[in-house]
This record gives sequence, structure tokens and C-alpha cells, in this order.
Amino acid sequence: MIRSTIALALACLFFGGCSKQEGAAAYRVYVTNEVSGDLSIIDSAKMEVIATIPLGKRPRGIVASPDRKLIYVALSGSPIGGPGVDESTLPPPDKNADGIGVFDVQQNKLLRVIKSGSDPENFDISQDGKLLYVSNEDAGGASVLDLATEKVLASFETGEEPEGVKMSPDGKQVWVTSEGAGTVAVIDTTARKVTNTIKVGRRPRSIAFMPDSATAWVNAENDGTVALIDAVKHEIAATVELGKPGVIKPMGLLLSPDSKRLYVSTGRGKQLAILDTATRKVEAMIEVGQRPWGLGQSPDGQTVFTANGPSNDLSVVDIATKTVTKKIKLTGSPWGVLVLKP
Repeated sequence: MIRSTIALALACLFFGGCSKQEGAAAYRVYVTNEVSGDLSIIDSAKMEVIATIPLGKRPRGIVASPDRKLIYVALSGSPIGGPGVDESTLPPPDKNADGIGVFDVQQNKLLRVIKSGSDPENFDISQDGKLLYVSNEDAGGASVLDLATEKVLASFETGEEPEGVKMSPDGKQVWVTSEGAGTVAVIDTTARKVTNTIKVGRRPRSIAFMPDSATAWVNAENDGTVALIDAVKHEIAATVELGKPGVIKPMGLLLSPDSKRLYVSTGRGKQLAILDTATRKVEAMIEVGQRPWGLGQSPDGQTVFTANGPSNDLSVVDIATKTVTKKIKLTGSPWGVLVLKP
């Protein structure tokens, strides 16, 4: 630790000085771009794109390995559809493109793609980094992928159009949202089976567990709400209205590092909602851009990022002032956001 600190000080001295950001809290932001099929890498010191790496078709969900050396990305060869789209008019899916991309952080390189079931959209990783739980959108289910053997160990029926996947902090449950059914499937990680189904509202998208694993937040896009779910009784404990249904459409969920705030991207509502998790009151609504979806935050929790698909940019939100301080231009329809500190 001492040697690395001295090395950094010498580098700053001989190469023109280091900013506080570079020396103390530097990090990178990784953003998947669904339409252009690549990964944008943003340096936090200047808040600028430093690399754009091709990944494959429709990169969406993005998660890091526990040691932060690898990034996993969900790739899909299914054509982009969406609510109201006649799927019979779409081209056939390219199943050869389906899988989980494995990206090396140090090399800035896609290493390989692991088969993980049909049309993967989102996923979460076990605490030991050995398993991925993956939503398979067009199959109406989820899969467990063993990263060592690169084999699917089990599959589950979760309901039509599964999307959000989240493991509880205690590792005992994995929840998977079903947009079509308006439910959350509860998977027991020991028994590897669905043990309950929770009705939560119209088109649930994302899940955010509180640190004690006793409760979790789930959004209902078409209801304009987020619900607090009792993770023991598997029932709704409270529902918070964020705005008019159809105008405010909750998409992504993210808890602040201290879990005192829940950040909610609102899709066509163009705003980032900040919810006080104790009072369950909306603290602020900040206009961020066109159809914000994926969310990320700086390691200190002072900055939140929203991926704005139609406008092809990433909004940088200062939480103290509740303002957008910058918009970073990206490529084709940014979707997922991941922040990593070296």
C-alpha cells in the first residue's frame, strides 16, 4: 500500500500532477449500448469516453465479478420488439448470438461468450462468483449458469417476459420479475426451485434488496409505482406512487450506498426519482434525458448516472445539488450501467 502510494505521488510529480479525482477516487463507468452492440468506457476524471469496444448483438444486463477483474454482459440475437410491436413482422432471432459475454477489465477485451439459455436479458451473480442467474426473455424463464464448467445447471419457469434478476444479500433467494405476468418469481438458491410467486403490479422491471434481505423494492412500470415487498412473507408491505401512470414509467432501481435513498429511472417520464427509503416519500424528481433506463453511481454515492436510450447519452447527476452536471454522448441506445473502482 505504501509503495503504491509513493508510486502514484511520483507519477503525479513527473507527469504533470494528478487531480483529486485521479489520485483518490478514480473509477470507470461501463455502459452497454443495445443497438450499436458495444461497450462504452468512461473515465471519471474527465467524464469522457476513452474507449468503445464491440461486444455482439444487443448487450443489455451488465455485472462485475466479485474480484472486479471481469465484466459479464448479456447478449441476445433476438430482434428488438417492445410493447405494441407485432413480432410476426420482425426478423427471426439469431440464436448463435445469445449468451453471456466475458470481458477482461485490464485488457479491455471480450474474451468469449458463454451459452446461457435463450435470449438472456439480465442476470445477477452469486457472492462467491461461481454462478449466474439469468433471465431468458423469450423462453419465459430463468437459468442458473455455472461459470467454471460454462454449463446451465437448472432452468425455471418464471412467467412471460422475465427481466430483472436479483439475489438477496444473504444469498438465500433470487427474484426474477415477469413483465407479462406482473409477478416476481422467488427462487430458493439451495433447493434450486421456484418456491413462491408474488403479484406486484403491471410490468415489473427491476429489484433492489435492502441490506438485511428482509425487504426489497420492485417497480411496476405501467402503474407508475414502486412497491416495498416483505421478503419473508412474500407480500407487498407498501406502495409508493411516483407519478401519473403512463407518464412516469419506473424502469431501473438503485439503492444509495447507505440504502437511505432509492433511485428510480422513469423511462418516458424523462426523470430520475429520488425516494427516501425510511419515510417512503419522493424527495426529488430530476429531469435527466430521453427514456432513462439503466442506473449506476460513483463509489462515494455522490454521483448517479442514467443511461438515456433514444438520446444516446449518459446523464451525470450531482446528488448534493440534484442537478445534471454533464451529458456524455454515447453510441447506439445505452441500456446498462456499471461503475468500477480499480
